[in-house]
Amino acid sequence: MKKPELHNMADLKRAERSAMEAARSVGLLMKRHLMDDKLANETSRYDIKLELDVRCQKLIQRTLKSAFPNVSFLGEEGSSTHALTADDRWVVDPIDGTVNFAYTIPHACVSIALQAKAVSGKADYPDGYNTVVGIIYDPFCEEMFSAIRGQPAKMNGKPIRVSTRTKLEDCIVSIGFAKSKESLEATLPYFGELARRVRKIRMMGAAALGLAYVASGRFDAYIERGISLWDVAAGGLILECAGGEYFHEPTGRGEHQYRMVANNGLLRKTLRVPA
Repeated sequence: MKKPELHNMADLKRAERSAMEAARSVGLLMKRHLMDDKLANETSRYDIKLELDVRCQKLIQRTLKSAFPNVSFLGEEGSSTHALTADDRWVVDPIDGTVNFAYTIPHACVSIALQAKAVSGKADYPDGYNTVVGIIYDPFCEEMFSAIRGQPAKMNGKPIRVSTRTKLEDCIVSIGFAKSKESLEATLPYFGELARRVRKIRMMGAAALGLAYVASGRFDAYIERGISLWDVAAGGLILECAGGEYFHEPTGRGEHQYRMVANNGLLRKTLRVPA
């Protein structure tokens, strides 16, 4: 087996720096174009794909390819040929929270994860990969969430931790409705049930930031029935490195699609994913 390009802490720190550089470059574009009219490449009932999404992903690819020419690439806006078999791969959502961004709502982010093929033990994901570096950048709040596997999670270089709340009536829980009518219909009854049990429910519209907010103790949990790998690969690691629990499993409704309960590690028994 070919030796992975990224295999020690020095490599992972260099990868973290490169991912941060790429995220900041895209963040500048996002801030520059927030108030502009957006060109949509594709629209559906519950989602929008922007021309700027594609531009931002290409910018990220150029930056990361320059630093790590042999690492594969899996992104919402397209992937490398060997993204499902490579030793290492970047997993990228260039603009998470696209609908917010398209409507000039400044709650969106860049999500970049580095994943490595598991060589022994259980992998994080069913196709055999573990996330080893995670970056989430909110250019509008200038907040950079980051983690390297086995190290403390950070926000702008300072350690973050999940909340210690144990009672749902004290908690703020975020919930998402994914991008289909089926998911909406399945989630709405649970939304009504949960709203009666928690202090507040929040629907923010950017999954990666939802995970980052649980990791930093702003939210206590985040639930979504259908979420894509590029939305959660970075945030799942950041949450775990902050002391939280990132429960996820395939939905069976498409490749790289997951159902998820992310929480502070103290609420799992009181929460569920809508069936």
